[in-house]
Amino acid sequence: MTEPTRSPRSVALIWAQAEGGVIGADGRLPWHLPEDLALFRTLTTGSTVVMGRRTWESLPERFRPLPGRRNVVLTTDPSWSADGASRAGSVEGALEHRGDLWVVGGGRVYAAFLPHADRIVVTRVDTRVDGDTCAPALGPEWQRVSREPAAGWATSVTGLRYAVSEYRRGTTAPAAAAAPATGRARQAR
Repeated sequence: MTEPTRSPRSVALIWAQAEGGVIGADGRLPWHLPEDLALFRTLTTGSTVVMGRRTWESLPERFRPLPGRRNVVLTTDPSWSADGASRAGSVEGALEHRGDLWVVGGGRVYAAFLPHADRIVVTRVDTRVDGDTCAPALGPEWQRVSREPAAGWATSVTGLRYAVSEYRRGTTAPAAAAAPATGRARQAR
């Protein structure tokens, strides 16, 4: 008798976004924020990270695979393979991996996993940049449960201002946590 597939304990999404929800430009982060990279490393180390093929390819070779994590690359190309990473051909295939999952990009991968997520960590970067990839809009089922700093901004060693918010899936969003509409879609704040 085969053992049924176990769902992961947690499916979390993590990203940094500029004004307007921009998370990428030409396959790269359009800013350098060491504090956000440190938070990313702290939260994801020891877990499984799931990313799209283009996100994998955007990582500098010296960081492929991301150390201290099980790397899963979501791609529909059945012939894709890379040292240090396993391939998932679908969201469902990625969800079969045991343990906590951190979805780390890109934009379409975030959108595909959003219905399965129970936690989102967003670093909002106080800057306006041009980009070609945006974070998915969060619906009213997402409640902001924390923000660091609670008001205002922290300042990076690079001079950029930023704040980190955590969202949890709930039944309704309190008015204070709801973000105003930006363009066509409401972005995480």
